[in-house]
Amino acid sequence: MVKTRKLRSRPARKPLRRKSPLPRLVNHDDPIVSIIIPAMNERATLGRVLREAGKVHPRSETIVVANGSTDGTPELAEKCGARLIRVPEPLGHDVGRRVGAEAAAGQVLLFMDADMVVPAKELRPFVQAVLSGVDIALNGYSGPIRRREVHPVVLAKHVLNGLLLRADLKGASLTAVPHALSRKALEWIRPEALEVPPLALTKAILLDLKVQVVHTVEVGRLNPVRARQEERGKRVDPLTRLVAGDHLEAVEWLIKQQGARGGYSDLGRQRGRVR
Repeated sequence: MVKTRKLRSRPARKPLRRKSPLPRLVNHDDPIVSIIIPAMNERATLGRVLREAGKVHPRSETIVVANGSTDGTPELAEKCGARLIRVPEPLGHDVGRRVGAEAAAGQVLLFMDADMVVPAKELRPFVQAVLSGVDIALNGYSGPIRRREVHPVVLAKHVLNGLLLRADLKGASLTAVPHALSRKALEWIRPEALEVPPLALTKAILLDLKVQVVHTVEVGRLNPVRARQEERGKRVDPLTRLVAGDHLEAVEWLIKQQGARGGYSDLGRQRGRVR
């Protein structure tokens, strides 16, 4: 009697994961939209960010401001066809926005971050709003507020908008990407104001530019967790103090423009009679 051997079934081979090809950007000679992406050591996400940027508008240019990068971020941006502005030293928070804006040629300036992959369909509403007459198209993300202790930055955004008589904006701010500006807005508030986003927003509102929340992208979920520092026995985000300070700078500028009460009436108080 011939014995038959049972054939062992081979485990199914896992399909090989092929790396997605790098995007090939085409920068239009006469762009309508300038997409500005500051990047510092963001090689891990930059390719995917650029892929979405390239789908936003057929007449666009994509500007990557690679500052202080040591991981190949500038080389990747260049390989993908982005307009590259290479700065060897770190520029500091939000300074890259000014650098990119000063180099931009489009009538619409769309700002993104290199560490957050936002789909093109979520970016287009900001561009369309500016093309339809909005000067500053804000992301409606306001941050979590239904907590016993609200984050200082979230609180600062709401307070500043209230002082500007724009409580309708809630916690929307130029500190949150994506957002877009018109060429008119850039010329009126000046590119240097972009280094302090709350100040740029304050100037825009006082200049009576058209500022609107046009779309909401939940960037709180996309924002990578940053390394925290030890301070007085607590773990704190190093950017919290910086961004809160930016809002205080905006309030200071507002007071200088509109008086000690920021334009609010003192009603019937006769302070001069008090000794």
